[in-house]
Amino acid sequence: MDYIRAVEIFPPELVEQLQQYVDGAVVYIPKKEEDKKAWGERTTTKRELARRNAKIYKDFQAGKSIKELAEEYFLAEKSIQRIIRQERSKRLKRREEAKKQYCNPAEKRL
Repeated sequence: MDYIRAVEIFPPELVEQLQQYVDGAVVYIPKKEEDKKAWGERTTTKRELARRNAKIYKDFQAGKSIKELAEEYFLAEKSIQRIIRQERSKRLKRREEAKKQYCNPAEKRL
């Protein structure tokens, strides 16, 4: 984060008022709530990690061991276990939701 000198952007009257509260201190001014972005919205990192995690789960289902996956992806075995657990949970949730829609076609129309 870059610092901006208050005297360069604020009117002198405002700088004087601010100095009454925080003379010489560094102040952080947060973004407006509507301007904030969730983690991963500004880059492709979130999507890339989701793809990587899906591939890890697919490789695990295909028979690769946790140790092999940890070495291949340069992650700790605990991280691989967590990813597998999360991916399994996601898939089970999707399957249950699809099952509900299939069993209750009236809900689809609502």
